[in-house]
Amino acid sequence: MTQTITCFGETLWDVLPTSKQAGGAPMNVAADLRNFGINAQIISRVGTDDLGRELIQFLDQKGLPLDLVQIGQTHLTGVAKANISDTNEVTYKIVQPVAWDYIHLEPNLIDAVQNSDLFVYGSLAARSPMTHETLLALLAVARRKVFDVNLRAPHYERETVEELLHQADIAKLNEHELIELSAWYGEENDLHRAMHQLRDRYALEILCVTLGENGAVLLDETGLYSQVGFSIDVADTIGSGDAFLAAFLYKTLQGESPKNTLEFACATGAYVATQRGATPTFTAETIVDKILRSEVI
Repeated sequence: MTQTITCFGETLWDVLPTSKQAGGAPMNVAADLRNFGINAQIISRVGTDDLGRELIQFLDQKGLPLDLVQIGQTHLTGVAKANISDTNEVTYKIVQPVAWDYIHLEPNLIDAVQNSDLFVYGSLAARSPMTHETLLALLAVARRKVFDVNLRAPHYERETVEELLHQADIAKLNEHELIELSAWYGEENDLHRAMHQLRDRYALEILCVTLGENGAVLLDETGLYSQVGFSIDVADTIGSGDAFLAAFLYKTLQGESPKNTLEFACATGAYVATQRGATPTFTAETIVDKILRSEVI
């Protein structure tokens, strides 16, 4: 039986100095999951403007269903202005308010989430009251919940992030986000201890922390697993964290071991960093051939 993952939140255009590309973490994750043959779908909202029409076309080209993407009359399609002066740490100025700040709770959204194996959500979509309320309603019916923390200043508040962590079964964040969350509680700067404390505080099934070029660390009930980074030539890192999460969820649904899951997820993130753009087309075999087999052990 085909497994289904529903992603919730922002779809937008990343506006670069000389071009634009479709983006938004939930959409990137959904597109990457489709590369692995997972029945992935995105809940979002766009405007009736040209950018909205182009975004709908992009989603269709990626094979993503369009029935959960709302089209609103009153707000423009989302835009994020990207600063890529540092290839390893892209920063964004995210326009507000836009269409995805107004995702309405509709019966088809509830049905989709109830029938999904995993429900993926982030903190950015909770910045506005309407989308926040819709998210909470969908979390109430989700079977297994994945929180992609994805803190984007100034678009989050501690209270909201804590609320969303309490809802999560699985959480993924980067090392900078882990340091920030740990500082809220005056706790450890030591990575592994901070992970244990965060997992215990929110009763998480799995906690995953990405370390950029240095790999990632995973903590679950069986223990702590580390994976070093892969040696690659970076084209750009846009979307590599989203690809990591997609690969991680793909292997998790397959019942793969934590060690192998982490290795494959890091390899997928590395592969996407060798490509231009957030959502290159690839398969599981691509990751094995281009990254895992090319590594000298």
